[in-house]
Amino acid sequence: MPPQVSLISVIIPVVNEEAALEPLLQQLELEPTAHEVIVVDGGSTDRSVELARGSCAIVISSPCGRGNQICRGVEQASGDVLLFLHADSIFPSGGLLRIREAFAEYPKAVGGNFRLVFDGDSGFSRWLTGFYGFIRLYYGDSGIFVRRTVYDAIGGMRPIPVMEDLEFVRRLERSGRTCRIMDKPLVTSSRRFDGRWPPGIVYGWLKLHALFWLGVSPETLARMYRTQQSKRFSRGM
Repeated sequence: MPPQVSLISVIIPVVNEEAALEPLLQQLELEPTAHEVIVVDGGSTDRSVELARGSCAIVISSPCGRGNQICRGVEQASGDVLLFLHADSIFPSGGLLRIREAFAEYPKAVGGNFRLVFDGDSGFSRWLTGFYGFIRLYYGDSGIFVRRTVYDAIGGMRPIPVMEDLEFVRRLERSGRTCRIMDKPLVTSSRRFDGRWPPGIVYGWLKLHALFWLGVSPETLARMYRTQQSKRFSRGM
């Protein structure tokens, strides 16, 4: 039987996240469950690093890109469980304890994630929350957690420029049972969708995923994603 969780390493990749990072770090400081916080900076020019150093976090630098930054953070991690958080997450109070409880309840579980809720009260935000709850895929914004032994056994996060979370989750799901924490949802920002046409967002999402499943290189997908993010869809286009 796997050992009980003794320390959770929370790894947060950041680039210019001073507005979102401070409340996340403050919430994590209130968590009574044994943990360490590792902030991995990818070249911020704002006060992100200053804010992280003013907290109890370990602060390190890395080449930009979530895959690169998570790999660098794991190198510094001491925990037997790893939790990957986006800086614009609103972490639920008691969320770390729920990870420990989930592993205690399902001792053979290799990892999992939190139920994801998008902030804002727009119809599209509510639709996204329902859609993400329906599909079986999950991503880094839902707070992926994994046993360190399993992370190492499946080859860890790969430093690819896009889809690093989905590629990792595919291997994680094949390695054993995972669990989703439902009663402590993690809230994520809808800011990436501001000013964009919802049908265009969904089309871009489907296109990138289809190409990913067909084996298109992450570098090509990253160029497409940057182009998609720079567009502001409007009705009639």
